[in-house]
Amino acid sequence: MTQPTGELFDLGYQRYDGPREGRARARKALYVHGVRNTLGLGRGSRAKVLPFLLFVATIIPALIFSFIASLADFGDALPSHADYYTIVSVLLLLFSAIMAPELLCPDRRERVMHLYLARPLTSTDYVAARWLAFFTVTLALVYAGQVILFIGLTLAADSPGAHLRDTWLEIPRFLGAGFAIAVFTTTLPMGVAAFTTRRAIASAIVIGIYIISVPVAAILSSCHDGPSEDCQPITGEAGKWFDLLNIGGVPILVSDLIFGESFDPNERREHASARELPDVVPVGWYLMLTGGFGLTLVWRYRKIQI
Repeated sequence: MTQPTGELFDLGYQRYDGPREGRARARKALYVHGVRNTLGLGRGSRAKVLPFLLFVATIIPALIFSFIASLADFGDALPSHADYYTIVSVLLLLFSAIMAPELLCPDRRERVMHLYLARPLTSTDYVAARWLAFFTVTLALVYAGQVILFIGLTLAADSPGAHLRDTWLEIPRFLGAGFAIAVFTTTLPMGVAAFTTRRAIASAIVIGIYIISVPVAAILSSCHDGPSEDCQPITGEAGKWFDLLNIGGVPILVSDLIFGESFDPNERREHASARELPDVVPVGWYLMLTGGFGLTLVWRYRKIQI
């Protein structure tokens, strides 16, 4: 009969004696992971397609305008930096609606939030790191086309030095306007995504908000009897207030205010009625929407208990 035998192995288990970096290192790791996840880095090739296409789509108009300016002197015929944000705003809203839920929904659906919050992260740390990660990518996306457009128009001018002296104030303006747009397009979809574990549902809700708000605002604020001077919207003088219901156009309106765009009362364009309001009204509405969705996002994650 063989007797059972046993062996002892010294695997060398030891306590960790290295540096303990604490919350700061955990927050940084979440931020870096969020940036990489948004760009599709470290994932399959399919995950990289959409960010790449949207990035290319936002800079193509800048390249086209710069190329046209280099061929001939069109003067004021080319879109301004303020107009450029209006042109690419749909792409920015679409990008945020699709990609922002990617940073929040999978963690809750796969029930890994409690692992994040076990130690030393808090729910506020998690939200801040995720929000800042998406904001960084969005801000880079917003600025890329503007920088290309500014450099292209400067180099295409007959005297680049004189053009730079005349237009250098456009730099702080498009930086400030881009910052406002990026904050809005980051906060709203993340606030919505905090209430569902399904990315598709979150994206559909955000896109639905943008799409439905456009005709609702147009019906309540626009004149439907033609360009007559006596034409009034069905809501009368309140039409200019109802024009603010176009949610997707709110950051563009703030952008126009930063650029100091002049308003033509006879011009039929987005937020034409709201432009008649004092500047403090659209700015306050922008802050209410952004702050409301931001506070909702923080409140929602604070309800998660270990």
